[in-house]
Amino acid sequence: EELKKLGNFKIFLDLKLYDIPNTMADAAEEIAKLGVDMINVHASSGKRAMATVMERLDKLGSRPLVLAVSALTSFDEAEFSSVYEQNLSDAVRKFSVMSYEAGLDGIVCSVYESRLIKDATSANFITLCPGVRPFGESAADQKRVADLGASREAGADFIVVGRPIYQSADPRGICERILDQI
Repeated sequence: EELKKLGNFKIFLDLKLYDIPNTMADAAEEIAKLGVDMINVHASSGKRAMATVMERLDKLGSRPLVLAVSALTSFDEAEFSSVYEQNLSDAVRKFSVMSYEAGLDGIVCSVYESRLIKDATSANFITLCPGVRPFGESAADQKRVADLGASREAGADFIVVGRPIYQSADPRGICERILDQI
């Protein structure tokens, strides 16, 4: 509410909802009432859960964009496979198609899956890509990171640049450099 009072800020509430369908829909409805512009759910919650969220939100006068988290950017292929027992690219493709068919607006994915997702769904299906290191900064605990050029080439609709900004001695300067590049 305070951010909305300061100006026309767009707010992405990154809670990654994951629960049974009705509980996810209840939470999404309450979150939507806050006036946020974008929320996310885990795609691995399943098509029925995602569709239930969208059915509930579509009944509202206006709703936030809803994206599904595909595979966390902290996963490399081996770690993802050990958790989900499947190939990362195949799973992300499957998650994106399920999300698209459930009526979501897009998906959260690494830059490296953005093109694959758009090819499997629609050019208009939003891809929001975390783990962007605009000027080659350290990946830290992220495994699938990319720079601004790769993000552009992959067709990412939104990029998330966290630590390179908030850990910088000059966050405003980093933001201005990013804006100059994009």
